[in-house]
Amino acid sequence: MPFATGARHGLSYVAESTYGTTPGSPSMLALRHTSSSLQLNKDNFVSNEIRNDRQIEDMRHGTKQVGGDIGIELSYGAFDDILESALFGSWATDVLKAGTAVKSFTMERQFGDIGQYEVFTGCLANTFSLSISPNAMVTGTIGIMGKDATLSGTSLGAPGAAASNPPFDGFSGTLSEGGSAIANVSALELTLDNGITPAFVIGSDVTPQMIAGRSNLTGTLTAYFEDLALLNKFIDETESSLELTLEGASGGDLTITIPRIKYTGGQNPVNSAEEAIPLTMPFQALRSSSDGTNLILTRTPA
Repeated sequence: MPFATGARHGLSYVAESTYGTTPGSPSMLALRHTSSSLQLNKDNFVSNEIRNDRQIEDMRHGTKQVGGDIGIELSYGAFDDILESALFGSWATDVLKAGTAVKSFTMERQFGDIGQYEVFTGCLANTFSLSISPNAMVTGTIGIMGKDATLSGTSLGAPGAAASNPPFDGFSGTLSEGGSAIANVSALELTLDNGITPAFVIGSDVTPQMIAGRSNLTGTLTAYFEDLALLNKFIDETESSLELTLEGASGGDLTITIPRIKYTGGQNPVNSAEEAIPLTMPFQALRSSSDGTNLILTRTPA
């Protein structure tokens, strides 16, 4: 028998109308990815019975939940559904804001060379992170939390193709800080954490529903240290903003707007006599009263 290989791994999804329930005759869509650790996790608990032979009498499996990370290279149009789940929002006239709308999926991992499939229900994007740097694709990680999993020798269905636009890269685009273009940034890291937790109840080993926490967007801007403008914003607790536009190689742009931030640090260590001094500025995103959100995504079709 063949071994399962990463080259034959597939991942697909379909939106759920009812949390944790796969739609009948689902129209699956392929999910582009670079890695996946999606799996079923179980708690366990051990009997505390005391025996004179020092042995453990019993152990039980406990509550179940789905978890894992999906690695991606961000591209225009390929992750619009997943972004809705991560932001708890809905696209409206090509604009998506972080909000309160819940969107869950059934996801399927396909192991094509051995004809086996794993189906995960009630999946939500608990975390979403992006890494933007020069001379590299824009990469990201989707942290999934879900309800339950089943194994099968039959797929839910051949998935439709995802949008095939090439990945964004770190040098095709523009970046503004505080409303002004900034050209000395060497890296930008973003992490959105929804603080999702399962709500387990007596009589079931799976959660009937997931509970979302606050939309917590943090990040780090790394720039070459050339003046005190950025560092003073940390020292003086001056609010600012960030806006990054990623330009698609075959058309289609994505603008990431963080309308209100406060820097939480400013480090400029000397690492070597032969290297430029970096300025590392971690930040916390806050709700913008004028926008009603901490994060805005805007699609610009080709």
